[in-house]
Amino acid sequence: MNMEVDLDGLFHQNDTFDYDNYEYKDDFETSAIEGVSIPVLYSVALVIGLLGNGLLLAVLAQKRRNWSISDTFILHLSVADLLLLGMLPFWAAQATQSGWCFGSFLCKISGAVFNINFYCGIFLLVCISLDCYLSLVPTTQLYSQKKPRLAHISCLSVWLGCLILTIPDCVFLVAHRDHAQAKTLCVHCYSQSLIYWERVSRLLYHTLGFLLPAAALIICCSCILLRLQRCSESLQKKRAAMVVLPLVAVFLLCWTPYNITLIVETFRSSSKGTDNVVCSNPERSLKKALKVTSALGCIHACLRPLLYLGLCGNFRKRTLAMLRRATDVSKSSLWELGVGEEALPDPNQDAEELKSMTSVEHQVQSSQC
Repeated sequence: MNMEVDLDGLFHQNDTFDYDNYEYKDDFETSAIEGVSIPVLYSVALVIGLLGNGLLLAVLAQKRRNWSISDTFILHLSVADLLLLGMLPFWAAQATQSGWCFGSFLCKISGAVFNINFYCGIFLLVCISLDCYLSLVPTTQLYSQKKPRLAHISCLSVWLGCLILTIPDCVFLVAHRDHAQAKTLCVHCYSQSLIYWERVSRLLYHTLGFLLPAAALIICCSCILLRLQRCSESLQKKRAAMVVLPLVAVFLLCWTPYNITLIVETFRSSSKGTDNVVCSNPERSLKKALKVTSALGCIHACLRPLLYLGLCGNFRKRTLAMLRRATDVSKSSLWELGVGEEALPDPNQDAEELKSMTSVEHQVQSSQC
């Protein structure tokens, strides 16, 4: 009996297989869940954000005769939020299985608007928190109601800086066909001769866009808290600090996860090149993390009006009066941010000064007798 075994057929086919693009059943289920949950989340944020910011603009329009510096900053923040909300339907469509189907022009616009909202939000909050801290220092204030020109210059400078920082998005964002996923994606693509701009643009975003402004916000808020604990400030200044601090905290909570994930993706990024064009291609886990954290950042556009309703009593009263079609002639600050507003005299402090002055006069009269 012949016991020989022919193994030539077993080892002859030694082809190698690439499993990098292989997707398991769990991946299909996860992508299906993302394709439903993220569009629903964007839709809810769009409805709440449009209602909240629309109501905010209506209140500002009703108050246009008594415009304050705080109103100017709130208006610019609301405009930035409305721009971001206008892009949510496109991103909701991209989150589905169809991918990006709106062309390269809208891809560039949507990416630029996303970063403009973030830059505008963090830079304007730096201006507001810095003015709040300086107002706690005696005889020091950044903005003044008597000279509102500096506030307008600050807001215009913020918008100009945002547009400059988003130039890389307008240039390198394109609608790229990913053959591995069989769909078109809105990603950054660079030619081989301009590949170094990828690192330069990321460096500018991480340093000028996030790390330095976030450090400034944390330092200002820490100084405000220390100042409030050590000194007995007026009630108006304390209210302003109690409005500014939650606004900064919520902003950082919404946007910091995305920026940390983006920093990790910068150091671990992998690129995919075709025809002398290199497109960003992060790992599968980083892609999911960027989707979730960017959605969290977009939600902040609908949270800001809710924060105003919860923190600013005058804004709440004016809103209820407008909904009831009643007239509210109050000229007090709606936002209680204290930006550009002179602190009102503290009645308790005035009473103590008057008491001390009368006691001194009584002592002088008694000594003369």
